[in-house]
Amino acid sequence: MDEADVVAAMREWIEKAVIGLNLCPFAKAVYVRNQVRFVVSTAKRLDGLLEDLDRELDFLAAADPEVVDTTLLIHPALLPDFLDFNDFMQLAEAAVDEHGLDGVIQIASFHPHFQFEGTEPDDLGNYTNRAPFPTLHLLREASIERAVAAFPEAETIYARNIETLNALGLPGWQALWRKP
Repeated sequence: MDEADVVAAMREWIEKAVIGLNLCPFAKAVYVRNQVRFVVSTAKRLDGLLEDLDRELDFLAAADPEVVDTTLLIHPALLPDFLDFNDFMQLAEAAVDEHGLDGVIQIASFHPHFQFEGTEPDDLGNYTNRAPFPTLHLLREASIERAVAAFPEAETIYARNIETLNALGLPGWQALWRKP
């Protein structure tokens, strides 16, 4: 896949799942204002992906939040195994600390085979974090704090998402991705 195809698939996922199913009530505002930066890494090895992450951490920390509020760092080919990706997240979190951005930027993880600890692979709750490609979502903590303050009972989002996906069911989830 070329970069444009990767970004198009991610946009479709955001529009149909993240915003369409309201899995993240904070996503729509930044998405419609074009404040989401999409970066596709073509690194051949993990050290190259870490270099891309270093650049994106620096970029996001320096960017005006009114222009770029959040970044999706996507790698369509590296880390296809979720457990390897999950292990890589420790390195990604360490990079945040190394840049002195702890408390400023946090990383949310998305993967085609995402699995929460203590769940079965086919548990629909896992689909809340299943993106088309391994993705590091760099989020400004100040933006998260503002969004949470504006959303009553933000702590209920996770449970509500599980209910939404269970009501939708696997056939409903799969129907989201069928082409007409």
